[in-house]
Amino acid sequence: MGAHARGPSNLRLVWVYPDLLSTYGDRGNLLVLERRARLRGIGVEAIQVNADQPVPRHGDIYLLGGGEDLPQVLAARRLRTDAGLAAAAAQGSVVFAVCAGYQLIGAEFGGDKGQPVAGLEILDIRSGRGERRGVGEILADVDPELGVPRLSGFENHQGVTRIGPGARPLARVLTGVGNGDGTEGAYAGRVLGTYLHGPALVRNPALADLLLSWAVGTLPPLDGEYEAWTARFREQRLAAVPVG
Repeated sequence: MGAHARGPSNLRLVWVYPDLLSTYGDRGNLLVLERRARLRGIGVEAIQVNADQPVPRHGDIYLLGGGEDLPQVLAARRLRTDAGLAAAAAQGSVVFAVCAGYQLIGAEFGGDKGQPVAGLEILDIRSGRGERRGVGEILADVDPELGVPRLSGFENHQGVTRIGPGARPLARVLTGVGNGDGTEGAYAGRVLGTYLHGPALVRNPALADLLLSWAVGTLPPLDGEYEAWTARFREQRLAAVPVG
């Protein structure tokens, strides 16, 4: 069971280094998790941790956003030195990482000049700089084991990510670039990474609920009227992007 399921009074959402990793409104992922938890009567404590602060080791869900090359390198170095995020992941906390954050939780990624930079080794992936830049809308079908419907989002990266045997692709790309090999994102245990902005959890509320369920267990359904508006927005975004 997740950390929250063991008994703390509030679900602790930790927004890691927003001063370095907060591109394309990725803070929206935190807001969606907070909102969908509170609508279910789950108390929430949102914790913002800047790069000059230690990362708490007893959060329930940790979130990392996108960032430019140099801030990404700096974030990776500071997180390796701090070791709080890696310790939390090893203890079973949920980690959700987007774009630059996705790359840096792997073993290696490409720096500002394409040089290899050591990552946190939380997820079994390696990333580098590819020849093709992925810019625009992306659609992808999720690994059926996760029980999440088709993903939509926006990507803007030049990363190529290879998934090792210790992780699985999050989804198969229908439109867009993703990891660069026909897959998008990766996951293992309670750690999940993706190139999707949008923000990803605003566009894909079922993915938000998956992360919440990893932390707290089975979730009750939300009010039908609230979900109708959520579904309408999602349908509009899916319909706006041609497949293939």
